[in-house]
Amino acid sequence: MRLHVDAFYEFLAKPLKPRARIVLALLAVPLALSLTQPLWRISMEAPQYPAGLYMDIFAHTVEGGNNGQHLQEINVLNHYIGMHTLDREAMSDLDWLPFALGALLIFLLRVAAIGNLGALVDLLVMTTYVSGFAFARFVYTLYVFGHHLKADAPVKVPGFMPAVLGSKQIANFTTHSWPQLGSFFLLVFVVGIVVVLVWHLVAGRRAAVKAAAS
Repeated sequence: MRLHVDAFYEFLAKPLKPRARIVLALLAVPLALSLTQPLWRISMEAPQYPAGLYMDIFAHTVEGGNNGQHLQEINVLNHYIGMHTLDREAMSDLDWLPFALGALLIFLLRVAAIGNLGALVDLLVMTTYVSGFAFARFVYTLYVFGHHLKADAPVKVPGFMPAVLGSKQIANFTTHSWPQLGSFFLLVFVVGIVVVLVWHLVAGRRAAVKAAAS
């Protein structure tokens, strides 16, 4: 058993292949672009809004369609049911996200320059944690907005869970919640790390089998 453990740690200490370093360096591009593009869009339609309203959630801000007019309209509608104002301050739980993505970018470039397989595994673990935690906080924030309604609202509605992924009917509104280009860039980054790691694992396995056979 100890021999297998020692072999595993020896494998993690191996340097990355030059082509893998190039791929990792290129993955900095989609990761950086994810900071400039919307991660998620929440939209809604109703008979009185046939063209629909939408808001885009970035890592650093929240923007409404039609130069911000849509966000104002959404907040007016939410006021009648007692929902708190949707703005960047209300979604301050996401303030840490740009810093986390920036830290991942620095870590990525370090792994590409001087990292080994162990550092690549650490990068994947950290990326998985940041992505999972960010999505969990997003879901929690939506839950809070839908359930913590003001008691003195003009229109009384029971607490509800807004759409997280997909579409949902709420009163006479059809709401939609879908990932956007920023999330796609993050997905490219994550998949790229997984591909590079799997490539090394397969190559390492083949090298071990070849060495054992000889």
